[in-house]
Amino acid sequence: MDLLWVLSVSMLTACVAIPMDAAAGSHSLFTCEPITLRMCQGLPYNSTFMPNILNHYDQQTAALAMEPFHPMVNLQCSSELRMFLCALYAPVCTEYGRMTLPCRRLCLQAKSDCYKLMVMFGVSWPQEMDCNRFPDCEEAYPRPVDLLSSSDTTESPINVQRDYGFWCPRELKIDPELGYSFMGVRDCSPPCPNMYFTREELMFARYFIGVVSIVCLSATLFTFLTFLIDVSRFRHYPERPIIFYAVCYMMVSLVFFLGFLLEDKVSCNAASPGRFRASTVTQGSHNKACTLLFMVLYFFTMAGSVWWVILTITWFLAAVPKWGSEAIEKKALLFHACAWGIPGVLTVSLLAMNKIEGDSVSGVCFVGLYNMTTLRWFLLVPLGVDVVVGVALLLAGIAALNRVRMEIPLEKENQEKLVKFMIRIAVFSVLYLVPLLAVLACYLYENSYRTIWETTWVQEKCRDYHIPCPYQVEQTSRPDLALFLIKYLMMLIVGIPSVFWVGSKKTCFEWASFFHGKKRKDGMVNESRQVLQEPDFAQLLLRDPNTPIVRKSRGTSTQGTSTHASSTHLAMLDEPPSASTSRAGSVRSAARSKMSSYHGSLHRSRDGRYTASSFRAADDRLPYGSMPRLIDQSQSRHCSTNRLDSLSRHSSTQRLESQSRHSSVRDLSGAPQAVLGVPRNGIHRVLEEDGATA
Repeated sequence: MDLLWVLSVSMLTACVAIPMDAAAGSHSLFTCEPITLRMCQGLPYNSTFMPNILNHYDQQTAALAMEPFHPMVNLQCSSELRMFLCALYAPVCTEYGRMTLPCRRLCLQAKSDCYKLMVMFGVSWPQEMDCNRFPDCEEAYPRPVDLLSSSDTTESPINVQRDYGFWCPRELKIDPELGYSFMGVRDCSPPCPNMYFTREELMFARYFIGVVSIVCLSATLFTFLTFLIDVSRFRHYPERPIIFYAVCYMMVSLVFFLGFLLEDKVSCNAASPGRFRASTVTQGSHNKACTLLFMVLYFFTMAGSVWWVILTITWFLAAVPKWGSEAIEKKALLFHACAWGIPGVLTVSLLAMNKIEGDSVSGVCFVGLYNMTTLRWFLLVPLGVDVVVGVALLLAGIAALNRVRMEIPLEKENQEKLVKFMIRIAVFSVLYLVPLLAVLACYLYENSYRTIWETTWVQEKCRDYHIPCPYQVEQTSRPDLALFLIKYLMMLIVGIPSVFWVGSKKTCFEWASFFHGKKRKDGMVNESRQVLQEPDFAQLLLRDPNTPIVRKSRGTSTQGTSTHASSTHLAMLDEPPSASTSRAGSVRSAARSKMSSYHGSLHRSRDGRYTASSFRAADDRLPYGSMPRLIDQSQSRHCSTNRLDSLSRHSSTQRLESQSRHSSVRDLSGAPQAVLGVPRNGIHRVLEEDGATA
């Protein structure tokens, strides 16, 4: 009973579920070898080939699988059972590599003869030995033609001239429920560490990626912290997408840095020597850490590219149709929906298709490393579309700005500002496009040569893994480590251009003030930024000269309104001391002239305060016939002249100096826009900030 139970279990586990028709087309260049199996000695043929029909890669493996069948053969329940088992485990080797299967009659005879014994002990016929899998014929095994072709194979092996494709080695086999695949074979995974590079090369690559990720993480983190120090600096479009762009690549750099720390603990499955399993690359979503790294890395990589496209869209809207910051900001919800929604849909799609792959070079998990279909549709196509759309909008915007520079007469200062702004856009775009195009070129190169690399690897490792070797290999090639290093380098430094955009004197001043614990501006300018805002420039041009400028509080102002006073103050801080002194002198002289004219028109009210004569109330005027009261008031005024003269001069001086300073700053900040002669839009506001940070 125990013997038959062991026999039945062994029959179910030893046979691999491979269709016979598929197995007939799955071998490759292998050689015939003498039969060493004890059960198959003394047969009409004495040579076989490996791997056999049941996917045993050598005769030692086949002997272990056949060992439980010895008691059944010894019981002689069927005279055909021994030949039938040898036809499966040690098939006859033919000259042309043609796999000869036993006839269906032989299978049915062995099954019917041993059926009663199997039913008695509750043993079922293995599904892998289903007789319907074998050809319907009446010939005995082996056929005479097979014996003629293999009669001289005992002394010298014969090379089989036929290509049967890739067979997954036993060491790389994976449980079927995990859904792995490698080189078109299911339940198989690439070896880990990387199948192309040595351990020394992988160690160098890992440290290289770690250093570059730290540099990129520092650069993008600096951009983000600069934004946190002065949030209002990037409050409006078209500059706002630069912050989201920097945040995306900050997360990308962080994931690569984590991969450097984790090495291959997440990207590779641990080896299992007891099950004859080697370390393999992680695939699918069963590994939660690998899935998390993939989601963050892929999502923010795609989101960063989409935010760059949105940045070019906002530049285009500000330059070509002359949209203002308010009009562009009304589309902010649509921008965010596209920037976060499109990468989210792509990420969820890859998770649903179970296309996650571990990267044993960088230690992270990504997509398109071994599956060329996902590489084309989820990396090459999205990034290619982003490049085409972004470059088209960028060129259109730069052409529009250049046309404005050539056609509209501007002062030399404004001409220089516009040229500097165009140069910033061009340099920022080049610093982004060059790395991105390099990454696309690396992906295209991998897509073209991946098959050759895999064939070369199989040719080098087929004898070690006891798998069929490739037949008639026309070209062999191994990937260069420099190609992968360039790919990872360009994937990371693509986030560094954000530092170029924030790099200015204004940034240095803000960081210096932050480290010294001082406020960024003095009290007067800081109050003007927090409480007051300048009116729209178009309204400023159309207003009546005698109408006072009405300032709006920050709580009721529209978005996109810039503060000219603060920008002018920052520009004055960057000027030489002589220019600042002359400007301050002009402000003080204007204040003194207004103070003298204002002080002469002051009158005293009933409560003892001095007010201007033009604003005296009706009840403060003297009635007819009240001369004594007027005399008394004149005497009292004469007596208190010395005392109140200093008080009124002091209060009026402070008031007039404040008014003259606000008026002068407003006039200075409005001057550049008066020269432009066009309504304010996003580009004009950027030019104002450029003038302040120059």
